[in-house]
Amino acid sequence: MSGQGFLEKQFQLTKNGTTPKTEITAGITTFMTMAYILAVNPNILSAAGMDAAAVFTATALSACVATLVMAFAANLPFALAPGMGLNAFFAFTVVLTMGYSWEFALTAVFLEGLIFLLLTATNLREAIVNCVPMSIKHAISAGIGLFIAFIGFKNAGVIVANKATLVSLGDILTPAPLVCLLGLLITGILITKRVKGALLLGILAATVVGAFCGVTDIQHFDAAGLFSVPSMSPLFFKMDFSKIFSHDMIIVLLTFLFVDMFDTVGTLIGVCSKAELLNEDGSIPRAKQALFADAIGTTLGAIFGTSTVTTYVESAAGVTEGGRTGLTALTAAVFFALALLVAPVFLLVPSAATAPALIIVGLFMMSPIKKIDLDDYTESIPAFLTIIMMPFTFSIAEGIAFGMLSFVLLKLLTGKVKDIPPLAYLLFVLFASKFFMH
Repeated sequence: MSGQGFLEKQFQLTKNGTTPKTEITAGITTFMTMAYILAVNPNILSAAGMDAAAVFTATALSACVATLVMAFAANLPFALAPGMGLNAFFAFTVVLTMGYSWEFALTAVFLEGLIFLLLTATNLREAIVNCVPMSIKHAISAGIGLFIAFIGFKNAGVIVANKATLVSLGDILTPAPLVCLLGLLITGILITKRVKGALLLGILAATVVGAFCGVTDIQHFDAAGLFSVPSMSPLFFKMDFSKIFSHDMIIVLLTFLFVDMFDTVGTLIGVCSKAELLNEDGSIPRAKQALFADAIGTTLGAIFGTSTVTTYVESAAGVTEGGRTGLTALTAAVFFALALLVAPVFLLVPSAATAPALIIVGLFMMSPIKKIDLDDYTESIPAFLTIIMMPFTFSIAEGIAFGMLSFVLLKLLTGKVKDIPPLAYLLFVLFASKFFMH
C-alpha cells in the first residue's frame, strides 16, 4: 500500500474533506503554537527541585505518545502535552506551599492517570462530556477563544499585571510587544489574502523580526546540543507511595482530577464545536478514545517525570488551518519527537512570535456564539458566564463551573426542568461542592 493509500485508509481524509498537505500544515501550526511548553514546563517544575533537562525530555516524550494515541485511536486533530496551570499547581502549591516533595506530587499525577483510565473505560467521562447543554458547548468555544487570546497578549507583554486595575496595557513600544503586534498585522494580512498556512507563516515571520531586536535569542543558540537527548533517569518512576492514604493526598488528587477533567472536556467540546466536528446530538465523535489519550498521557507522563498531560486549546490553531483528522495530531507528535533531537532550534521561537497565532485563533473560536439563542435568558446567561469567566479566572474549568451552575439553577427556578439533562445534576453537585471546599 502506498503512503497516500495508508493515510487515506487510516485517517479517512476524503470523507473528512481534507488533504495530506492541509493536515500536515495544520499539525505543524498546532505544534508551533504549543511548543512553548517545552521551554516553560522545565522552568516551572525545576522550581520544585526537579532536573530541568530531564523534565524537558519527559515533556516532549509524554506529549508525543499522548498525541499519537489521539491520532490513531481517536482520529481527531488534537495535540496533548503537560498542561499549563496544572504544572504551576504541581510546583508552587503542592511542593512549595504545602511542603511535599516532587515525588509525592508525581505520585498524585500517576494515581490521577490510573483513575482517569478507569473512568474512561466505564464511559463515565464520556457521559459527563455529553451531558453539557449545546448552548454551553458553543459558549465554551467562545470562552476558550477569549482565554487563549488573553494568554497570547499576556505572553507577549502587551497586557501586564496592574495592582490598581488587575491588568493594563504594557509598554507596547518595547521589543516583545512590538514583535507580537507586527506578527499580528502580518498574520492578519495573510489570512485576509487567504494564504494557506497563514498562522505558521506569521509565527516564522515574527521569529525572524524578533532576531533583529533581541526577542529571538540567537546568541545562546547551542549547536553542540543538537541531536543529543537529555536523560530522564533523574525523574523516571521516582514516586513516593508512603502518603497515598493521607488527607492531603486526597485533596491534591481531587484537585488534579477536577481541573484536568473539565479543562480536557472544555477543550474537546470547544475545538470540536469550532471545527464543526460535533455529532448531530452535540456529542464528540470518538470521545472515549480522545479521553483515553490524555489518561494514557498523564499516566506515562508521571512515570517519565512530568505533570498532568491534557488536550491543548492551541489545537484550535491547527483546526483553523483546516486540520480535521488524526493526521494533524500525527504531524504534531512527529514534531514533538523531533524536538527531542533539535531542541536548540525550536526553542529559538519566542512566545512573542506565537502570540499572534493565539490571538487570531481567539477570534475564530468566537464564531459558535452565533448559534446561541440570546433571547432565551436561561440559555444566554449561563453561556455568557461560561465565556466571560474563562479569561477572568484564567481557567477553562472555572468558566464551565459558572456556566453549568447557573444553567441548572435558572432552568429549575423558571420551571424549565425538562431542559436539564439528568447527568447535569451530578455536574451541579460536583461544581458546587468544589466551591464549598475552598
